[in-house]
Amino acid sequence: MVAGLAAALVMLRVVGLEPRERWPGLWLTGQVVTTPVSDWSFTDRYPTIAVQTRSWYGLPHSVTVTCTALDGHLYLTSVYAPGLEFPRDRHWNRNVMRDPHVRLEIGPQVDDRTLALVTDPAEKDAVLAAKAKKYPGQTAVDKSRVHVFRVGP
Repeated sequence: MVAGLAAALVMLRVVGLEPRERWPGLWLTGQVVTTPVSDWSFTDRYPTIAVQTRSWYGLPHSVTVTCTALDGHLYLTSVYAPGLEFPRDRHWNRNVMRDPHVRLEIGPQVDDRTLALVTDPAEKDAVLAAKAKKYPGQTAVDKSRVHVFRVGP
């Protein structure tokens, strides 16, 4: 039984089991990038990327998210429906608040980074304005229900 579970986890690690649209996944796979990024505007051509966080129980948790480049930085947003509480009601947000180390999958490449919650209202407003231009079809929501993370080294 234990050997079968171990074999299954090894197989999942090899193949990845990446997230698909609204379904979460486990490990992200791809060509690992180690060079610094000074301008994230290349992400404008990707409607979504994947972010892998570290769960408290040891397995990775990955989801598909939108991304916005602004002034050379990259930002991820997380929108909460009314009645949901940040970070409790999103596994990936809870994981990031506990451990900011993440892996991003952008196209065929993966990049190990950290995320920081944006607390400056002016920075948040600028990111949300840039996001509205990138995703004109998305419905605007109350800014207090949107949480913005800045990608760091």
